[in-house]
Amino acid sequence: MIPRERAPFSAIVDRPPLKLPGDARIVVWTIVNLEYWDISRPMARQVLPAPTGQVLLPDVPNWAWHEYGMRVGVWRFFDLFRRLAIRPTVSINARVCEDYQRVAQEARDAGWEFMGHAYEQMPIHKVDDQKAMIERSVGVIERFTGSKPVGWLGPGLTQTEETPELLAAAGIKYIGDFVYDDEPTEIHTANGPLITLPYTVELNDIPMMLVQHHESEYFVNRCLDTFDRLYQEGADRAKIMAIAIHPYISGQPHRIKHLETVYDRINQHPGVLHWNGPEILQWYLAARRSG
Repeated sequence: MIPRERAPFSAIVDRPPLKLPGDARIVVWTIVNLEYWDISRPMARQVLPAPTGQVLLPDVPNWAWHEYGMRVGVWRFFDLFRRLAIRPTVSINARVCEDYQRVAQEARDAGWEFMGHAYEQMPIHKVDDQKAMIERSVGVIERFTGSKPVGWLGPGLTQTEETPELLAAAGIKYIGDFVYDDEPTEIHTANGPLITLPYTVELNDIPMMLVQHHESEYFVNRCLDTFDRLYQEGADRAKIMAIAIHPYISGQPHRIKHLETVYDRINQHPGVLHWNGPEILQWYLAARRSG
């Protein structure tokens, strides 16, 4: 099925408003992306363009830029979220559990939710056996954490027409690839429904910093402008605001203070919930049943 067949158009104003517990207005869903970049392949992203525009392998400078995130940047995230008592969702390549065990162990011990993000960071379209890759990814995470992941985010939000069927068959309950709403929705697959959670390409440091090339402090402006509007709208219907970050980008020393500023200012408002994927999923399913 193509996306329109899975998810018929629905205007948000035509749905009954969702309500959060305790008169809360907004859920802030933080997603930390942890990736494995295979040095034998072209890098997932580049901070330093290839000389004369020709990609050379191995691409050591761009690989090392990502490596900084795992060695240094992510530990700034751990400090921040520990201080704030926030347990984010970690969108994780399963191979991180094997090759960066120290990082994955810290996230596990801190109670972060592990969301499947393929086995390695590469487009799903390039995977030879997608079914086997999904099953392997789910299995690795389950063995490492002791529980099966319920969520999935495609690497680079990539999926083929058959991906949702394969995810549902593997036991996945929600996905983040459909960035088309402020609320969860349900999509159809031949193996049962999947819930979409409102992931983001707008409050995401990859497009903002690496594609649009904004200055570091712009992250604060866009996040808080988004929060202000959703918080206002949240008085009438619940809103979900996702923030997606990567340790090799937002974990850099010149950016981390701006990420800290976003959370410090958001938390000055009452009625803000910091939930992970399963918490949003369970709330939505319960609200839909009661409605």
